[in-house]
Amino acid sequence: MNYELMHIPVLVKETMEMLDVKANGTYVDATVGLGGHAEAVLSMLGSDGRLVGIDRDEDALRYARERLGNSRVFLKNRSFSQIQDILSSMNIREVDGVLFDLGVSMLQLKELKRGFSFASEARLDMRMDTAQELTAWDVVNKYPEKDLERILKEYGEEPFARRIAKAIITCRKKSPINTCKELSDTVMKVYGGRGKTHPATRTFQALRIEVNRELDELKKGLVSALNMLKAGGRLCVISYHSLEDRIVKNFVRDNAREGIVKVLTKKPVTAGFDEIKINPSSRSAKLRGAEKISSQGVKDYD
Repeated sequence: MNYELMHIPVLVKETMEMLDVKANGTYVDATVGLGGHAEAVLSMLGSDGRLVGIDRDEDALRYARERLGNSRVFLKNRSFSQIQDILSSMNIREVDGVLFDLGVSMLQLKELKRGFSFASEARLDMRMDTAQELTAWDVVNKYPEKDLERILKEYGEEPFARRIAKAIITCRKKSPINTCKELSDTVMKVYGGRGKTHPATRTFQALRIEVNRELDELKKGLVSALNMLKAGGRLCVISYHSLEDRIVKNFVRDNAREGIVKVLTKKPVTAGFDEIKINPSSRSAKLRGAEKISSQGVKDYD
């Protein structure tokens, strides 16, 4: 399957302008995925420039390696919360820019066996790192009702969190909820049908966040990235839902108050009509950026 044709990176022009790529700079794509943004960065680097690509998804990295294959590219199968450790192991003391694109990759959505898709008959999974133990199946079939309700409410901002949690408990008492479609059908019954947006969207988002500890990883990743930026270096983050965007907004704001960064985006940059028409998934994308202006370290995120 040609994922390059399926994967359209969002806000590429705006992100590259904000990242302000220097030909001889060192950059980190903390969520390299299928390599769309990384390819754009690489095209702007000279012979002395370097790009470090990080991803928890080994399948995505295999594709990115084929797409980007270059002596200036270094791909690491790790979590972006470990940026400092990764760069230190490469004897890199500081970088010129770090980019995060927090969207789920096309590879994860289209490979039905990965268990991210509503219609998939595959076992519930949703792991970005397939080596970890916890899966969406474990959450759905083992978590107590109160925990399910909390996850749906906090991570999915699901208005029917209590009813969906109760429906999941009722279903799994008869038999385990094994597949994405079984879970999707359970949620759809609570909603009584489907509207413009699939009723299970918030539930699947919440489960994915829980399984991959995405919000905690993001907080750690932002701290790690900012600590590795040199003065004048840029941090760019593309988020797709309010929970992520709020974390990024608050992180940048708090560090601006401490005099560590200068805010580059008072309001997030969003996709224009033409991009949304070509790539509907860009509709929810929000790009925020900051420039580091101080060499002091960043405290852990509360």
